[in-house]
Amino acid sequence: MKDILEQIKYGHTRRDFLRKSTLGLGSLAVSSLINPGYGSATGALPRGGILDCLHHAPRAKRIIYLFQSGGPSQIELFDYKPVLQRRRGEELPDSVRDGQRFSGMLAAQSSFPLVGSSYRFLQHPKTGGYFSELLPHTAEIAEDICVINSMYTEAINHEPAIVFLQTGSQQVGRPSIGSWLSYGLGSANNNLPSFVVMLSRGKPDTQNLNMQAWNSGFLPSHHQGVQFRSSVDPVLYLSNPEGIDRQSRRRELDYLQKLEQEQKDRWGDPEIDSKLNQYEMAYRMQTSVPEVTDLSSEPQHVIDMYGEDARIPGTYAANCLLARRLAERDVPFIQLYHMGWDQHGNLPSQIKQLARSSDQASAALVKDLKLRGLLDDTLVIWGGEFGRTSFSQGRLTATNYGRDHHPRCFSMWMAGGGIKPGITYGATDDFSYNVIKDPVHVHDFQATLLHSLGVDHERLTYKHQGRRYRLTDVHGKVVEGILA
Repeated sequence: MKDILEQIKYGHTRRDFLRKSTLGLGSLAVSSLINPGYGSATGALPRGGILDCLHHAPRAKRIIYLFQSGGPSQIELFDYKPVLQRRRGEELPDSVRDGQRFSGMLAAQSSFPLVGSSYRFLQHPKTGGYFSELLPHTAEIAEDICVINSMYTEAINHEPAIVFLQTGSQQVGRPSIGSWLSYGLGSANNNLPSFVVMLSRGKPDTQNLNMQAWNSGFLPSHHQGVQFRSSVDPVLYLSNPEGIDRQSRRRELDYLQKLEQEQKDRWGDPEIDSKLNQYEMAYRMQTSVPEVTDLSSEPQHVIDMYGEDARIPGTYAANCLLARRLAERDVPFIQLYHMGWDQHGNLPSQIKQLARSSDQASAALVKDLKLRGLLDDTLVIWGGEFGRTSFSQGRLTATNYGRDHHPRCFSMWMAGGGIKPGITYGATDDFSYNVIKDPVHVHDFQATLLHSLGVDHERLTYKHQGRRYRLTDVHGKVVEGILA
């Protein structure tokens, strides 16, 4: 060990010296701005994030984002359109489409017959909002949520649309929402990641997700999302190999830190700090993760609230319950991805299956947080990457139809965290094709999300390749109409 340290410390060439005295010092200067405390005696990264203080009083301390991957149909779930029932089979009027593009999957389709939902809608007696019979549990929390029917995006295919919602860009390589918050705010819990990701499938044959959706992009790598899995080891490579006990692991990390410190002193690379941070977090998670993922202590009435699947690791219900446990432990950003909402055909039966897998657990999470006094400072979000077309993709029959991707309007709901409860915000035309009132762009949604945590979306930035980047790029405004 000593020989290795000596070799690193004294084995410098003239080129090494010049590199260290120019680029190296520059890197150290940049690193001191990116990571306050960089190069301190302890070498530890601060847990408070880059922001010295919040930009305004926050309404939320944490976010639970229930992302429904695949594009849930707003027409079957939230956006009640009786006109589509009356005009079933008629062609979509050209004046409604107004030259807007379709996805490539409709290139060979010459007819676009309108089709309404196969399911009834019920109006909530107090809020006045409409909810599909597919979402009876969500209807029960209508007074706690804000349904936004006027979301819109520019992306028309799944991967760029998901990446756009999560990173603010359709191209991969930008930091995700959770990474921005980890970088800006850090975490109050030193023993769990500041950004946790969980995946579930509403049906077996679903399109896989690109991990760029929870990547740190150009931010230091320790800000990327940590995926919790349903296997024996919830986090990969967390357990010690056979023959290695906890004390041995501690000694190994201490020696490794000395090596990394020598390397950092030589090269001035801030990414070395990220590596050390990840090593230490993994060590602490060896005890904290098994405790938080053990649902055996949850009483039966809580399991009944979330549904019978809550006892099955990796299901959406189990992940929602785990999200509540993480929220109790002050994990600031918890992201659930529930895959399977892509119904290009056989929509009536498939969306019923997906709604059944999501409805009860999503509503239970809101109820559970409220009972524990956590909803006021927890922002819960439910929604996908875009909506679905008001006309049928493929052949329309008496009992079957499909819907293609539709970026011009879609629905999501939000609860807690300073969001105005019991309202429906925004509106679309009679065909659920275009937004006609209170449009909410993806960047507006992102700006509002940061605002709820006390962050001005224009002031949380990172300089990369000569330009200052932010989550909302050069766009976005806070949606004041949904704030309490």
